[in-house]
Amino acid sequence: MKVLHTEWSDGWGGQEIRIISEMKALREKGVELCLATRAHSTIKQKALEEGFEVFEIPFKGNFDFVSIYKLSQIIKREHIDIVNTHSGKDTWVGGIAAKLSGAKFIRTRHLSNPINPSRTNFINELADYIITTGESVKESMIKNNRINPDRIISIPTGVDEKLFDPSRYDKNEMRKKYNISLDKKVVGILAVLRLFKRHDIFLEIASFFPDVEFLIAGDGPRKEAIQELINTLNLKNVKLLGHIEKPAEFLSLIDVLLLTSDSKEGVPQTLIQGLSMDKDIITSDVGSVRDLKDMNNMILVQPDANEFKNELSKLLNNEIKLINKRESILNKFTTSKMAEMTMEVYKKIL
Repeated sequence: MKVLHTEWSDGWGGQEIRIISEMKALREKGVELCLATRAHSTIKQKALEEGFEVFEIPFKGNFDFVSIYKLSQIIKREHIDIVNTHSGKDTWVGGIAAKLSGAKFIRTRHLSNPINPSRTNFINELADYIITTGESVKESMIKNNRINPDRIISIPTGVDEKLFDPSRYDKNEMRKKYNISLDKKVVGILAVLRLFKRHDIFLEIASFFPDVEFLIAGDGPRKEAIQELINTLNLKNVKLLGHIEKPAEFLSLIDVLLLTSDSKEGVPQTLIQGLSMDKDIITSDVGSVRDLKDMNNMILVQPDANEFKNELSKLLNNEIKLINKRESILNKFTTSKMAEMTMEVYKKIL
């Protein structure tokens, strides 16, 4: 079985990390995998580092006929069985190329923002199967985009249960490693620096708690704007750490994890990882976050600084105690579970 993933995005966030994680997990099950992406993308380098074959495709637009032709030739030459697309432009190019070349076409939808329901936006209906990262995304596509309920499934992003194991890490040692105070409460956010993640809300929350250390882990297009806002608000208790190569280490040193997004989330990887590390979590009630609600150690609020502030104050003052249920994550949201469910989709469409 040979699967070609396509990705237009040149960033490195939850979506791209999931693709590489899924490819590695399926490789262990005997699937042969490769990637088609743009020449300057970060995921290209990550895939090469993991030993995957990578094809450079421009993906200049939905009907980029040069890219469609190039991809069709690759599919035929490499005897690709399944093309699995991820972003908008590569879904059109990859989906059309798959159909022209006789390969099966899977569309993975990572975000929860609505898809244009117009009849002209038909590419998702052409897919042999659709994978979403959350139940709310799945239900929305069935309701609004004419997707057959028998051809769509929610497969949450899995976490490496061995890596994200709190017993592996010493909080004080990790704080020393990252030069973080040993005697203060620490609140963190682990997310790509994009507009919808609403780091401005995170910074407003930080302004209410000058004696608490606030850490921002991640990189992205909003980095300069966020640093400028930190300077403007004169937030001495905020550190912008940049990209964290080992997120489990970062999670081990914080006391509370926040997610301040206002839209687009599926089931966020950062929350799955945080739950696996037994962290107290306050998150915006967006996308498919509620798929994790039965874990009980999460507080859901609206993406509003005052709501976050009120709940965070209760946590820091020990007015409320959250119940950790790591075993619930291990039963449903692991990398191995994600791989098993994806493998079943492959077998079904072939």
